[in-house]
Order: sequence, then C-alpha cells, then structure tokens
Amino acid sequence: MTKNFAVIGVGGYVAPRHLKAIQETGNRLVAAVDPNDSVGILDRYSYDVRYFREIERFDRHLDKLRRGPEEHRIEWVSICSPNYLHDSHIRLALRNGANALCEKPIVINPWNLDALQELELETGRRVLTVLQLRVHPQLIALRERLRAGTDARRAQVSLVYITCRGPWYDVSWKGSVEKSGGIGTNIGVHLFDLLIWLFGKPAHSTLSVNEPSRMGGELELEHADVRWFLSTNRGDLPPAVREKGTPTYRLITIDGEPVEFSEGFADLHTEIYRRTLKGEGFGIEDARASIEVVTRIRSLAATR
Repeated sequence: MTKNFAVIGVGGYVAPRHLKAIQETGNRLVAAVDPNDSVGILDRYSYDVRYFREIERFDRHLDKLRRGPEEHRIEWVSICSPNYLHDSHIRLALRNGANALCEKPIVINPWNLDALQELELETGRRVLTVLQLRVHPQLIALRERLRAGTDARRAQVSLVYITCRGPWYDVSWKGSVEKSGGIGTNIGVHLFDLLIWLFGKPAHSTLSVNEPSRMGGELELEHADVRWFLSTNRGDLPPAVREKGTPTYRLITIDGEPVEFSEGFADLHTEIYRRTLKGEGFGIEDARASIEVVTRIRSLAATR
C-alpha cells in the first residue's frame, strides 16, 4: 500500500537519497520543509509537493492533514535536518501521528533516547533510523562469516576513514561540536555502529588524536580490539589516492586482511526504506550503543 511521506531538511546533502528511496519503494511525497529554498530537486519526483520554508507552517500543515481524511494523512516523516535538530523533529513527527525515519545520528546525546522511547509509547508511533552499512551485502556476508568462525582469539581490527571536506564544512553547522557532535559523531557514528554490529558490545575506549578535522583512538569491543582514525582533511589521504583525485578513502582490516566494501553504496537507503516499511527497520535500541560510544569519545582527553 502506498504511504504518504513528508521530508524535513529536503534541501540538505543527504535528502536526495531519501527522495529517491521514497519513489523507488512506490510511495508518495506529500510535503517538505527546509529554510533553504534551493529545493528544485522536488520537481524530479512530483509537482504536487507542498513546500514550506518555516517549520512552524509545516507543523501546522501536518496537523491539518492529521485531522482530515485518512488518505491524506502523513504516515512517515523522513528527517534529514542538522543533527542537533533531530530530537525536536522526531517529536514533531510523532505528535502529528506519523512514524519518524531519521538520518544518523538519531540524536547527539544518549539521554534523549529514553525520552523518545517514552514518546513512542504515548503516541503508538515508531522512531526508526538509517544504519545503512548493516544492509550492505558484503558486510552482511562478513558478519555471517565472523559468527560462523570457531577461532576464540580476539580480532585485531584497523579502521581508517577519510572523506575530504572543504572550508565550508567548518563554517557550517557540521563544524560545530554542539550542533553536529563533532567529527566522531557526524562522520564516524555509522562506522562505530558497524564495528559494534560486527564485533559486539563496547567495553573501553581511548582517544589519541582529537582535532577539528581528525580523530583517532582505540576501542575495545566484546570480540575485537580496534584502532580507528577519521579525517576530513585531504592531506591525510594516501598519496596514491590523492594523486588520482579520489576524495574518499576507507579501509578496514581484520587480522591484517583488508575488507573490501567500496562498492554497493548507491541503493542502501532504498533498501533501508524497504526493510523499514516491512517492519524490519532499525530502532532506538539498535542505535543506542553507537550513540553512547561517540558521546563517551567526545568527553575523552587525547593522549597526545
């Protein structure tokens, strides 16, 4: 059955993936909001989307639809807004009788998760999030191999993720720790979720590098010891990668063996939508451990 969707933050970087996923899962985009009115992308999907620049008018519109005929009500709100607004926008969705599908990180601080769970109980609606690496075919296969293994040794894991950003990044909300959670949260949260999903619960973490454009440290998980490094600085790219003009470098090694997952990212949001609409999405408890890890990391002092 076709579902009615609304999108918060439709002018943002990640919104096109959500618009594409809504269309590819056979659903209908009804309303959208963003204070930035560079939203011509909407015409690729429908000429009938009600667009708002002010969140207050968008809220009023959803409330009006909620009180009207059932076929016009918003059933899902996709949230693509800045990280620090996720909690508020999830609440807006649930108050208007819709489920929320929120980009990662679902919230910046873990104590907000408990309040959202209470609101789920009060409203009967769900809060889901986008943990797209959990639906990557090669990573699913890797997890199955790890679970089938009989070796009791702890895995030795290295994670390096470098994704270049220009000066705009630091000027935008993403460069503010208060608004984005910093690089460990904004860039790293889905990678920490992946590590926890693969190797079990986190136990201990240390931080060796803590700068605006790079972070690194060690993370002890139930079945692995992890050394990790995150960066948005182009100078951290390996020379061979930089010479090719490639803006992103990602490498995970397990006991010295590289894990290849460079391809297969194009349709992950659509797969998240498919699973979510089938009742197989990722909720608050799925996201909790990674949110707790990145919050703990933000509080650590670097050892050098």
